Amino acid sequence: MKKFKKLLKVCFFFFVFLVLLTSGVYFYIKTSPKLEIKSANAFLMYDASGELFFQGSGSQEWINLEDISEYLIKTTINTEDKNFYSHHGFDFLRILKAMYVNVTSRSKSQGASTISQQYAKNLFLDFDKTWERKINEMWLTMQLEVHYSKDEILEGYLNTINYGHGMYGIENAAKFYFDKSAKDLDLAESAMLAGIPKSPSYYSPFVNFELAKSRQINILNQLLKNKVISEKECEEAKQEELVFVGEKSDVNVANIMYYQDAVMRELKEIKEIPSSYLETGGIRIYTNLDVRAQSILENSIKNNLTTEKDLQVSSVMMEPSSGKIIALVGGRDYNKSQYNRAVQSVRQVGSTMKPFLYYAALENGFTSSTTFTSEETTFTFANNQNYSPQNYGNQYGNKPISLATAISYSDNIYAVKTHMFLGEDALVNISKRLGITAKLEEIPSLPLGTAEISIKEMVSAYSAFANEGYKVEGYLISRVEDLKGNVLYEKKTEKEAILNKSLTYILSNLLTSTYDSAFIDYNYPTAIGIAPKIKHKLALKSGTTDTDHWSIGYNPDICTAVWIGYDNNQSISTSDYKYSRNIWVEAMENYLEGVEDHWYEQPSNVVGVLVNPITGKPATEADEKKKIMYYVKGTEPSNTDMVFDELLELN
Repeated sequence: MKKFKKLLKVCFFFFVFLVLLTSGVYFYIKTSPKLEIKSANAFLMYDASGELFFQGSGSQEWINLEDISEYLIKTTINTEDKNFYSHHGFDFLRILKAMYVNVTSRSKSQGASTISQQYAKNLFLDFDKTWERKINEMWLTMQLEVHYSKDEILEGYLNTINYGHGMYGIENAAKFYFDKSAKDLDLAESAMLAGIPKSPSYYSPFVNFELAKSRQINILNQLLKNKVISEKECEEAKQEELVFVGEKSDVNVANIMYYQDAVMRELKEIKEIPSSYLETGGIRIYTNLDVRAQSILENSIKNNLTTEKDLQVSSVMMEPSSGKIIALVGGRDYNKSQYNRAVQSVRQVGSTMKPFLYYAALENGFTSSTTFTSEETTFTFANNQNYSPQNYGNQYGNKPISLATAISYSDNIYAVKTHMFLGEDALVNISKRLGITAKLEEIPSLPLGTAEISIKEMVSAYSAFANEGYKVEGYLISRVEDLKGNVLYEKKTEKEAILNKSLTYILSNLLTSTYDSAFIDYNYPTAIGIAPKIKHKLALKSGTTDTDHWSIGYNPDICTAVWIGYDNNQSISTSDYKYSRNIWVEAMENYLEGVEDHWYEQPSNVVGVLVNPITGKPATEADEKKKIMYYVKGTEPSNTDMVFDELLELN
């Protein structure tokens, strides 16, 4: 009995505490400044051609609730939050039900966000799924409920929700899909539109009409079940043949959000933008987004990454002459994962690190014909520690091979020998010069890509090669204005000459060996499988670790990097290596379609010499394979050049 009384007492005090806490929060919110929801976080994003592609809040046309079809209002409430007018921002019974379903089904299929909560999300700058963001969302939901009526919240929600294809707000959506005002939508049209916001990339009738129609029917059935409409109205709406007027978009609406997300992250780093604008919104952001390039990149991923549903991808396309990031994908499906691998992730880069090393080697006297012996090798370094790298598939020539051949086969023995010959600090120093900020250790395995680097940094570093030695900073935002047109920030591209133009010309030509049949000998070029797809002259290097696969390449017009791997770092199957290469070549060639082959002008101090590509020696009549390779004048190969292994032995 005493325990029961004690429990009642505890419960009573806890109840009083909750009442006081709730009253305090309510009083604080009531007396705090009212949030102006019609302009809060009105972040308008424009692509490179000046077309609007994203609105964080607000819409092109804010329409009053009384000017919206009753059918649309009813279908939206019954679909998203049927208890909207009876709860105070949070539907606790629905939350408990969703938790029960998710636990028993071991999934996250059930959501419980109310319209107020979803509207609060629309007022945020980013889409991170963090506890801090969730707490802020709850706080903003309470502010909305205290300061605004249910009708005002519903009006704001319907004017900011994403209906797909860049259409934010019901008035824009009604005109896009049906060429009519929101007030004129009928029941069938309303049920179709109400089904889209759950997942625009799935339920847009332009993406998948069958799926969109199925969801429309489910919504109509739910309205009938809840006695919102009659059986006759339900059947007539199901049978109505809808006439769509909008154009089908080639861009995956969900995945373009990765670009938007990256833009918001960059915006927060721009010191010239006052914090007041970031907090209250009201700015226009002009980006470098090339919708055609974004569409090409997304379609390349969709066309090639068709299996292994957990295998993830990220990719960045950059204009090397300016640093403009024109397309970006941070994952396979933004609706399923908002984690942006293009800007948030760092991964082992594998052999895509080798071009950094080989540029440093060219600076230190190496040429396209410099030879090391490709053979199983154990290296001994400090404290008598041993290191025994292996070539992929244990393929060794057991003979001297040229630098060009080492790049073609991605020979690990050659790379480590070069690394040790130059000194382990050489690769670290050139990487820093190229803009790599990741911590790099001076260890023998560094040229094999054991370091973890972001894809954005890697594509920027390769762009220095593509830009003939000029370093540019990769960026997404070109200009920011307030809603009155006052310029708050404008990007000024600064080019810094960090590499030798003649050496970058030689290196770029060496990187074409990765798909060149002239190098077929005891091994095959690493990208020979995609050679038939390559129509333009392109530099390319791939990189492989147990958990990552990369393809990075360029010409003077475009530089593209593609990564694939698993978020949990599980091993990649060798059969999956093809994905990054196929995505890369399809994106590059489709982007360059119709463009005349564009390569670099040969510097006056560089000469081409016909050589045996494997040995690097001047070609003779006896050589079956011959190729023109490039050298700084005075460094052309001869038949008496020594193998670098021999030089090491002499030393």
